[in-house]
Amino acid sequence: MSALPGIDPTRTALTVTGGLFLTMADGQDPFTGWMTVGADGRITGIGPGEPPSREGTVLDATGKIIAPGFVSAHSHLHTSGLRGLATAETLYPWVRANNDLLLGVGAEDMYWLALHGCLDFIGNGITSAYNFAQNRVLWMYDQVTGRDEPARIHSEDFLTRQFDAAADSGLRVYTAIRLDDEVFGPQAALDNFGLMSADVRDRMPDDAQLGISVYGAVQWSGSPDTAVLESRAMELFGVVNQAHFVETAENLAAQQAKFDWYAEAGALGPGMLFGHFVHPTDAMIDAVAATGSAVVWQPTSNGRLGSGLADIVRYRDRGIPIGMGLDDQSCTDISDPFQNMRIGMYAIRARYSRAEVLMPREVLRMHTLGSAEVLAVADRVGSLETGKLADFLVVDPARPDTGPMWDEYACYVMACGLRNLKQVYLGGALVSEEGRSLHPRADEAGRELRSRLVRAASDRGLPPPVATGW
Repeated sequence: MSALPGIDPTRTALTVTGGLFLTMADGQDPFTGWMTVGADGRITGIGPGEPPSREGTVLDATGKIIAPGFVSAHSHLHTSGLRGLATAETLYPWVRANNDLLLGVGAEDMYWLALHGCLDFIGNGITSAYNFAQNRVLWMYDQVTGRDEPARIHSEDFLTRQFDAAADSGLRVYTAIRLDDEVFGPQAALDNFGLMSADVRDRMPDDAQLGISVYGAVQWSGSPDTAVLESRAMELFGVVNQAHFVETAENLAAQQAKFDWYAEAGALGPGMLFGHFVHPTDAMIDAVAATGSAVVWQPTSNGRLGSGLADIVRYRDRGIPIGMGLDDQSCTDISDPFQNMRIGMYAIRARYSRAEVLMPREVLRMHTLGSAEVLAVADRVGSLETGKLADFLVVDPARPDTGPMWDEYACYVMACGLRNLKQVYLGGALVSEEGRSLHPRADEAGRELRSRLVRAASDRGLPPPVATGW
């Protein structure tokens, strides 16, 4: 099993009793019962009623909801120190503001930024995340040309120190690596991708390393050659690709036109994920549905940046697989999966003027098992089932009190939140309690994040933060 930092990897088994289980396994209704976890961190049994035996540590979850950890299928884990930047800006000016500060950051800084972001996710009940690692090339988007322009090129450790942070955090991570072919050239880009993919696998514990992905960049590229190379990388390395696509209404016609680059390159299919997909054409939706490509929805960040509202109901009704993500912590501000579900569900209901068009269980599935499915890791995470990793949350609907429970999923999705999240378990190990990380470097991560970003702002000649600690 993955040895989580600060936690004895030889720990004994765990038995959970008396909890109200929302397993998210297909076809399984909520039940009050038990779950056992082996010393390897995997679920060995689960069911209603009393456990057949009590092994190892016993967790009495009477009155609590036990549910799988959330899966964020679209995240940027180095951004948790950038909250509050460019609050009046839409996507591209906001990205420039973030990158302007990051131009003052080095490789060791990136370790602490990423570690802080990982621990923030875990503390908020997100136990698995697809992460767009900050690539070696820092780009600045030109809205006039619709292209990214390279502003700084870093050495490999700028990227690999982020891998170290993910490994040290205990978070389960699916790592996306950008080719940056427009800087390195096609062959060097493929070589770099192979080396960095191997580096991820070497640095991360097996159970924490969910997979490798191409960081799709066609939306910002100036040539269809990037789509061809990304498709080649998918085939050569046997990996998926997630591309930010038609996220914002800015330069929309140019964005939409680039979809054909992916289609002509042969990239569409079950291994192709489109993040955001807020403003597609009818033809784009038809192509995604026909090829089995997937969509990953970020309702909180799309609202915060004024990007628009993805028509998730339309995609669902076309049979398109849908996952959910928390995106940048700097544009969700609170990386709160409960809030993410509610913002998305309520916005969709408002758009359709129908309450039943998206229901609590469905949106919860999107943020757990559905996200695991689009990433092809549902054999390991996303639901509580025998043989899967024991990543689960303990949520207390009575602290603070939500009143009588009329519907289990409605209570969990619509009435509970981070205030009710009492414990987070990864592989059967307690890693966060009452919002406090139990990671041995949690406090240090906060201090390092603040001091390093204050220095970066000063080096860049940017205004300092109004406060650096409390």
